[in-house]
Amino acid sequence: MGMQDRETSNLIGSDKVEGTTVYGADRKEIGSVERVMIDKRSGQVKYAVLSFGGFLGIGDDYYPLPWQSLTYDESLGGYVTNVTEDRLKAAPKYSDESSWNWSDQSESKVNKYYGSTFM
Repeated sequence: MGMQDRETSNLIGSDKVEGTTVYGADRKEIGSVERVMIDKRSGQVKYAVLSFGGFLGIGDDYYPLPWQSLTYDESLGGYVTNVTEDRLKAAPKYSDESSWNWSDQSESKVNKYYGSTFM
């Protein structure tokens, strides 16, 4: 299966989303997509879990952002978010892969934090 088979103009394989660069509103690189979280029943992508590395000066923490808060930008070849650095500093996060507990409580914590802004 070649690269073209995994990506069309409107669709992209999850393996290609993971690792894609994320840019802030100022179009500066802030991190990358670590993984996407998909609703088991509807099949819709709900969250992009972002790895910001040293962006916030706290090592490799992972921040789930509502998928709707990201817009793909062809010219950058990555996703742009308008979620600000200040907003991210207080956002729900996971410090490592073993602490990712995607229970209903975890999802509701993220939903509550971002409210109806992107949902």
